[in-house]
Amino acid sequence: QVQLAESGGGLVQAGGSLRLSCAASGSIFSINAMGWYRQAPGKQRELVAAITSGGSTNYADSVKGRFTISRDNAKNTVYLQMNSLKPEDTAVYYCNTRNLRLSNGTYFYDTWGQGTQVTVSS
Repeated sequence: QVQLAESGGGLVQAGGSLRLSCAASGSIFSINAMGWYRQAPGKQRELVAAITSGGSTNYADSVKGRFTISRDNAKNTVYLQMNSLKPEDTAVYYCNTRNLRLSNGTYFYDTWGQGTQVTVSS
């Protein structure tokens, strides 16, 4: 099946930067959309950014101008460059795929990574 391997989380001071990576594995033929969600303590999970295979992007208003999402289709990898981090960005960040197909034709509408912790101190 599919596994999403996330990396790049950690502890940074306000104003700092982090780059998250998520690599999907499993003999993948295509992934129509990849994105990042986050869940802060006591809050609901929310979409941070998403990107289609064609390069169209969407961002939460709270991160526009600070975060940049990108992907390498050949490597089935999505990235989230996070700049000017704020304490309110502290959360567990989850990688997500939509409409993923394996080379054998198996279809996965929605897959999730285990999450990576991002902590921004003031």
